Amino acid sequence: MIKKLTTFLAFSVLSFVSYGQTIVSTSPENKKVILEEFTGIYCVYCPQGHAIAQAIQDANPNEVYLINVHVGGYAAPTGSDPDFRTPYGTAIVNQTGLVGYPAGSVNRLNFPGLEQGAAGTTAMSRGQWTQAANQVLAESSYVNVGVEANIDITTNELTVHVEGYYTGNSPEGTNLLNVALLQNNTEGPQTGGNAGNNYVHMHRLVEMVTGQWGIEIPTTTTGTFVDETYTYPIPADYNGIPVDIVDLEVVAFITETHQTIASGSGAYPTYSGITTANDASLTAIEEINFNCFDVVEPTITIQNLGADTLTSIDIEYSVNSGPTEIYTWTGNLPSLHSETFQLDGISYISEATDTVYISMPNDDDNTNNSGQEEFESIGGSAGAVTLVINTDDFGSECTWTLKTASGSPISGGGPYDNNETIQRTFNLGENCYYVFTLLDSSGNGGTTATFTDETGITFFETDGSFGAQIIGNFGNSGALGVSDNALQNVAIYPNPASTILNIQNAENASINIYNMLGQELYSKTNISLNEQVQVSNYNTGTYFVKITDGNEVKTSKFIVSK
Repeated sequence: MIKKLTTFLAFSVLSFVSYGQTIVSTSPENKKVILEEFTGIYCVYCPQGHAIAQAIQDANPNEVYLINVHVGGYAAPTGSDPDFRTPYGTAIVNQTGLVGYPAGSVNRLNFPGLEQGAAGTTAMSRGQWTQAANQVLAESSYVNVGVEANIDITTNELTVHVEGYYTGNSPEGTNLLNVALLQNNTEGPQTGGNAGNNYVHMHRLVEMVTGQWGIEIPTTTTGTFVDETYTYPIPADYNGIPVDIVDLEVVAFITETHQTIASGSGAYPTYSGITTANDASLTAIEEINFNCFDVVEPTITIQNLGADTLTSIDIEYSVNSGPTEIYTWTGNLPSLHSETFQLDGISYISEATDTVYISMPNDDDNTNNSGQEEFESIGGSAGAVTLVINTDDFGSECTWTLKTASGSPISGGGPYDNNETIQRTFNLGENCYYVFTLLDSSGNGGTTATFTDETGITFFETDGSFGAQIIGNFGNSGALGVSDNALQNVAIYPNPASTILNIQNAENASINIYNMLGQELYSKTNISLNEQVQVSNYNTGTYFVKITDGNEVKTSKFIVSK
């Protein structure tokens, strides 16, 4: 349920300031642009529209605000694809005169000669948006809008504070105040996006906090001050798509009727309920896949779990027992946000298994500041190697590939007959390493494979107990690292969960569950193949489950919804 506190006042500027105006300007300003883009996941040209709209905003920071409305046939999902539609999109698009996708309206205004459809309508094709936006930005506005927002992470409640100030008279006796809630960084399919299911959807409309057409402003003359505060409980998901509070965005705007946006503004929420002031957490060290040299450049991810914005962090790191280097990260990382970056290269003397150690000491919580990642270094010359494959009773399920490190194919084979022996010899030249992949289409393994070097020494073999696939990485020395992707097939469901969270295919691993503050809520070692975790006593919100199996770590986000 949405709650609101509203104030409408009309008085001189001096009186206005004395009543507590805080975030809106009382001086005349030009209009801000609200670009509503009508899009869909199956619209082949919509990624071009997304790029054009983003370029307009990038060229005019704090002057242009984007709202992506997924609506129409191109947005109707099939199968398991996500449903990004809202209850509001159809009514909005129906008043635009849209005739094709993508389309957009700039401040819900008509621009003669730029219409996509009939004269007098507001929908425009993507090639017209820039011209329309530039025209609006050059026009003076009779009303200014300011907005700020906060999310209490302990209650998962959004508070939006909007102010408006009329520096002139509106042509309408009443106006409407609208507050749109958007979600960014949602990965999903997008035809024409060339990213498979990992296209990043931005500015996605998820809710109109003030309803379809907004809340009435009864007085719209010079000197009117509008002050509204809304509280809105954030759900765990919209149409089954989890909400990540870090990715939420608010856009507020004032319309004359259901059309004609006079001006608007936007804000990213701040966060309250965080009890630690300064807390940088090392959340991930990117896997180092067989380093080819005597210098390694680790890539890490940090998250700000504190209340204060992080601007500088000293990161200490070393390899094996070698000297410690210090990398100073600088930037601007607000609460709960994350950043991934690469550290400077560090020299080391290789051992049988190399380990990079990373720490960020001296903040308010040192329990989440350090981590380590094992890797292997490769050198020497590979020469001739021999591969022998023995299929099981289901040879038709077996295939394999041998590729260079860059993914260029060298050889491959299969499917084969049952209980067949296949022998192949390769002369491998100077290359950092090679990747051998053995696949079983039924997912239960069974086929054996052996690699020997030119001296007859076996440096890789599998007895067939590998499930769907096993991957070997050859170094130039013939040494091979093996990864059977122990955590690759882990399944976590349902997501969102309400009572039970199932963790499947992580037998004997350890699990830890954390809230958004980084506080550990649950841990268990040696879990079962089909582990169940009771989450009914967790508050609605976002959580993380960390699964550790030997040197492999997988962290997944899940939502608890009541």
